[in-house]
Amino acid sequence: MPNFTTEDLMQYVYHETSKEQTMAIEKAIQTDWALKEKVMALRDTQHTLDSMLESPRSQSVMAILNYARTSAEVEQH
Repeated sequence: MPNFTTEDLMQYVYHETSKEQTMAIEKAIQTDWALKEKVMALRDTQHTLDSMLESPRSQSVMAILNYARTSAEVEQH
């Protein structure tokens, strides 16, 4: 059974592995509980990070765009 690095497992969690590597990791997960635990921990971390990311408020985006527009107008004069 091949040894998988944390980077390999991160790529697997984010669906960035080849079909062959995905199949190898999934096969290893079925027999190696420690590896399965690592993947589960990485997935939990992924979900936590995804839930923390929020889109900026439209007011914030508009304020930035207005500031950029005003700055560009001042530079032109």
